[in-house]
This record gives sequence, C-alpha cells and structure tokens, in this order.
Amino acid sequence: MNKKEQVILGFRDLFNKMVWLNKIKMEDCLKGYKPSEVHCIEYIGRNADSNVTKLAESFYMTRSAISKITKKLIEKGLIESYQKPDNKKEIYFRLTEQGKIIDKIHEELHKEFQERDKAVFDQVTGEQYDSMLSFIEKYSRHLDVEIKKQGIDIQSE
Repeated sequence: MNKKEQVILGFRDLFNKMVWLNKIKMEDCLKGYKPSEVHCIEYIGRNADSNVTKLAESFYMTRSAISKITKKLIEKGLIESYQKPDNKKEIYFRLTEQGKIIDKIHEELHKEFQERDKAVFDQVTGEQYDSMLSFIEKYSRHLDVEIKKQGIDIQSE
C-alpha cells in the first residue's frame, strides 16, 4: 500500500472511529433526533438567514432531501420559517427556543469530545496544523472540480 492509499484509508478509519465513539453519547443525549436533523439545527443556529439552498450546499444533499428534514424540524417545533419583508419569495429558517436547547446539548457534547481528545491535539504543532489544513484545502478544491466535471448540481437533484 502506498502513502496516498495509507492517507485515504487512515482518514476514513479515523473518521469512522470518531463517528462510532461519538454516536453512543450523541444517541443517548439526543434521543428522538436523527444526526441529519441535529446538524441542520446546528447549521441554522450558526448561520443567519439559512434556507433550503444553503443547507443543501453545505451538506451535499438535494434540496428535496433538505425540505423533508426542515419540514420534520418544523413539525417537532425545533425551527420556524420566516420571510423577509423585501423578499416574499424566499423562505428562511431560525431556531425556536426548543431548537436552541437541542443545539446547546449538541454543542456541549462537541466540547466534551474535544476535551476527551485534547491530549492528542495538544501535541500538534502550529506547523503541523498548517500542513494538514493546506492538504485538506487542496484536496477539497480538487474534489469540487471533480464534482463540477461530473455535471452534478446538488440543488437541482
């Protein structure tokens, strides 16, 4: 196995371990909420004037999939929709008080996970972070180009 393959497999294995380990606590603390719902709540809580298109772009999902999730979140009383007075066409989302509670629980869990993993991250130098971030940015830009080459338009699917 060459180094490129080791890096890709290493990222995948690392990501899978992190998801598996975090999932146990997340499911316990956020019973009744799917990960996609919680991540939509997080995005809406952090981004003013969130709408279906912005959510779809952020999560690499179709607008119709996001519409289904936001409809469920509205039904559960976690988000509400609104329109701006100058734009009656576009629908935006914001968190309700109940949505803010779920967002806060999720945020606290992330802090707990960061604290759990602090021993590793404290050993990483600024130069190492810069190198990793540079690689991630380059690879992400490459994948964006490949997505465009495929003619994939996430919003229209």
